[in-house]
Amino acid sequence: MSKHRCGWCEGDPLYEAYHDLEWGVPVKDDATLFEFLILETFQAGLSWITVLRKRENFRSAFDNFDYHKIAGYDQNKIDELLQNPGIIRNKLKVHATVSNAQAFLDVQREFGSFSEYIWGFVDGKPIKNTWKNYKDAPATTSLSDTLSKDLKKRGFKFVGSTVVYAHMQATGMVNDHEVNCFRYSEV
Repeated sequence: MSKHRCGWCEGDPLYEAYHDLEWGVPVKDDATLFEFLILETFQAGLSWITVLRKRENFRSAFDNFDYHKIAGYDQNKIDELLQNPGIIRNKLKVHATVSNAQAFLDVQREFGSFSEYIWGFVDGKPIKNTWKNYKDAPATTSLSDTLSKDLKKRGFKFVGSTVVYAHMQATGMVNDHEVNCFRYSEV
């Protein structure tokens, strides 16, 4: 008997593995939070599977998402990234990655860690929703609106409410697994 998964991931082994092992698991590690934030910004306007299929290329191109290094990227490095066929070569998103790394470091300096900052919006614990069908989950909430505005105020780019809510789902700030999904009670 196979396990029931959220409907959005079924049928693609890469999607299923991501769903089963990562999506919705509470992440408190700054390096992983940064990786997801950058991947979500590149996903804006595209499908998540497109980004997921290029994830290893992104890791390689962006120094394994080392935000200290990325914050110091110069125009030569940006030009190199824009020539890399393994990633999504969107000029605005590549530039945003550099400025987001700089803003990420500013948040760390202010709060001690990015995790302390972002998890503060949910009082340090995941919001557990009760969706029967993944299609019932919203694309944004008033909380993602608030967080998006705060991130933008701090200099982050490509962090609209939809991107922020997807980040909250991916990093377990909200549990949006379908209630009959085997991962719902596990995360």
